[in-house]
Amino acid sequence: MSQAVERIQAQDVGEQANASWSNALLLGNELVMSGMTGHPATRQAAEAGTPLDAYHQTLVVLKKIRALVETAGGHTGNIYRLTVYLTRIADKDAVARARRDFFAGFACYPTSTLVEVSALVFPELVVEIEASARLDIDMRTAPTR
Repeated sequence: MSQAVERIQAQDVGEQANASWSNALLLGNELVMSGMTGHPATRQAAEAGTPLDAYHQTLVVLKKIRALVETAGGHTGNIYRLTVYLTRIADKDAVARARRDFFAGFACYPTSTLVEVSALVFPELVVEIEASARLDIDMRTAPTR
């Protein structure tokens, strides 16, 4: 028997009508998300002469991830995995600070991989994050061994 697949679209997370990908798919209790960036906020800030640094881009991205999880019926405690792509590995401390701020008070943080890449789709982008969540777990209160 085939498992149902539901495409999740959050109002706060733009998705092009002609895109050849989905931002998020709900597979049972598992929510898998494509890489999220701070676009278009990063473009708007750059054009205004106030580009967003890695810390602020990371917060924008994590808020998009939260919007997708909430649209799927979950909450931030359901996020258990992050893969972070940075154009400058020197920004890793800023990303870590944003993650600590975003996941403050959690019993345990999501698992994570951090990779430096040569570029992202737009020149003003310095961070992209893909995430996974399970609607049947809660990292905010998960017991640790």
